[in-house]
Amino acid sequence: MESHITTYITLVTTSAVLNLFLCMYTYFRRAHFPNANIFILYTASLSVYTFGYAIGLASNTLEQMKFWNIIQYIGMPVSAPLGLLLMIHYTGKKLSTWLTSALFIIPSITVFLVATNDWHHLYYKRVWLREDSTVPVMAMDIGQWYVVHGAFTFSCLLCAGLILIGQWRHTKKMYRRQLLTLIVSQIIPMVAAFVYLLGLTPFGLDPVPILMCVTSAMYIWAILSSRLLTIVPIAKESIFESMREGVLVLDSSYRLVDFNRSLRLMLPEIETTMVGQPLNDIWLDLAGETFPVEYGREGLQTDLYWQLNGETVCYQVRTSYVFNKNPQVVGILIMLIDITEQRFLQEQLKQLAYFDGLTKIYNRTQFLNKGKELLQEARLNLQPVSFILFDIDHFKQINDTYGHDVGDQAIIHVVSVCNRYLDTEMLFARYGGEEFVIALPNTPLQEAYALAEQLRIALLNQPLDLEDKSIPITSSFGVSQISSETDTLESLLRDADHALYESKRNGRNAVRVHAASVRSL
Repeated sequence: MESHITTYITLVTTSAVLNLFLCMYTYFRRAHFPNANIFILYTASLSVYTFGYAIGLASNTLEQMKFWNIIQYIGMPVSAPLGLLLMIHYTGKKLSTWLTSALFIIPSITVFLVATNDWHHLYYKRVWLREDSTVPVMAMDIGQWYVVHGAFTFSCLLCAGLILIGQWRHTKKMYRRQLLTLIVSQIIPMVAAFVYLLGLTPFGLDPVPILMCVTSAMYIWAILSSRLLTIVPIAKESIFESMREGVLVLDSSYRLVDFNRSLRLMLPEIETTMVGQPLNDIWLDLAGETFPVEYGREGLQTDLYWQLNGETVCYQVRTSYVFNKNPQVVGILIMLIDITEQRFLQEQLKQLAYFDGLTKIYNRTQFLNKGKELLQEARLNLQPVSFILFDIDHFKQINDTYGHDVGDQAIIHVVSVCNRYLDTEMLFARYGGEEFVIALPNTPLQEAYALAEQLRIALLNQPLDLEDKSIPITSSFGVSQISSETDTLESLLRDADHALYESKRNGRNAVRVHAASVRSL
């Protein structure tokens, strides 16, 4: 018996030394190890556990054994939840701070109850020295809390093992040695603890500390051979679920295979029950139409607008093929990227670049760009183009009398009245402060004159109504038309401007046609 105990103490001490080595090795290389702090605490707790157990076995009196039993319980109860945390982090998952703290409630109670067992006997009912042993060996009757602690430890080991086994098929072959090492490191102590609880171990000795020698050696081998903990493979589901982009996975028949958490946030209406249905059928249920993007093409990038929580959002849709090893196309990935803010900023910049901030019609720069395009197109198609230039009569007097705020309202009022009579193909722009310009494609001079007269009368008959006053507003108009191949946009606007000032010289609130335009008819 004595030789067996000596061998056992030697092996347990070897386990303690190996765990201490792993702890120190990880500490000094912690910058290279993900989750290094957890592994350091885990191996440190195992070191305390195994050293305490070895010294306890080597003790000569019951009091010494009880003391070292308390020491070993400083490390042993926390090792199981630390191992569970390590495996959770290894697979790319995390627990909340609250749940992490909750894992250590039972171990903390265990440490306290073991240290104070002589007062309440909740952990051990009775502790004594075995009479059938030639060397001092401590025996005990287990108490109520021993059962609670044992069930908790077994549950931690089982959960850790199941988590790792669940990741096996999602782990690349090059990382499976790492994963196998971790799985075995959980199974060995779990089985050993179960055998110990059944009372099947020789002399009633705990086999877990000695088997730690095997698991520690496996850790060292895995660290040196497969870079365990230096390269931590994250399960592809974790990557898939943690992506900020929404992802739809379709098979070769365009049926839904999978989608991630981000997509569910983007499209809350989508359900797991829709898996297996064609995407077009799903979209009919969601939006009343088939999927509006040609998703069967590789490398497609387009925008998709969607209503989310009562607001319009914009998703950029990207597609890519999924290949098997042959390689053959076996499916389609559709990625949705939220670009609402980007599109909003682009729209704002577009508004600033193209449109007048007060009236929301084209500004002068954009009118000149589009006017040149219109003029060039008219020449190619041999079509007439006319221009109307007009401004608000006595606008300075309105500003001086009523203030600039009312002046701005007068400008907005003029635009609002004119928009009722203009077609969408006509270019309407604010040309200056109170001056406006209209380009009329495929419109002869007579029709342009008639439209200008219609606008003049409409403005005359619709004054600006404010809360306490009604302000009459009139405008003077000048009209021109392309008359030769040498006419440019600038010359035509200059002709319309001359006609406009002819209207002003003749009493305002009038329409005049440029003389050269009339002679060309």
